[in-house]
Amino acid sequence: MQGIPDQNVGEPPVPPIIIKKIIKKPGLHRGAWKVAFADFVTAMMALFMVLWLMGADQSKQKAIAGYFQDPDGFEQALRTESEARGASLSAVADNIHQALLRSPELEGLKDQVSIQVTPDGLRIELLESDKATFFASGSPVPTSFGNSTLGVIGGELSTLPNRIIIEGHTDSKPFRGRQGYSNWELSVDRANLARRILLGNGIGKERIVEVRGFADVRLRKPNEPENASNRRISLIVKYGENAGS
Repeated sequence: MQGIPDQNVGEPPVPPIIIKKIIKKPGLHRGAWKVAFADFVTAMMALFMVLWLMGADQSKQKAIAGYFQDPDGFEQALRTESEARGASLSAVADNIHQALLRSPELEGLKDQVSIQVTPDGLRIELLESDKATFFASGSPVPTSFGNSTLGVIGGELSTLPNRIIIEGHTDSKPFRGRQGYSNWELSVDRANLARRILLGNGIGKERIVEVRGFADVRLRKPNEPENASNRRISLIVKYGENAGS
């Protein structure tokens, strides 16, 4: 008996069907929380800005309001104000130079008084030399030159409302004085003595807001640490900062 032929003989095989099931686990590859966190941080920053503005003084509030109302005009006003303040302090510098020239005793010291308009304000420095000093050697006691020079400067600054910072500096020569007394103490004591002289020449005590001593850590001539000009008193007359504000 002849067999029944196989129907699949000669036909191509049927490829298997593969079904993939992707199971998403919760919490993976989800970035929604990052967006929410960013919104929260932005809101907190805005809150802190509002709180800061509420605590700021009237001048700062007006300045910030002016910027947002007219940014270009505000920047122009700042430039104009900065130029006016610089011109005002430059006039003060000229007055001090002229006052020193009018004094026969101090005329020869005009090169030892450096006056510059800086980003911090008017910086006046009394620089010692090998021939003329403003303080006795190794002492906070002023010489007649130091007393007179600070007196002239104090008289010229007495009409201004600006705040003043006083700095004392020394050279790098080791201090050979009493035990426990170093260039640090010397620089502070000289700055404080300068403060007293200024007070005695018409400057209100509320205008002097800082007295600093730096010893030899801020040398005027770093390459010449023992140069006499490193020994100096610096007066910084701050821009537009009234003592009453």
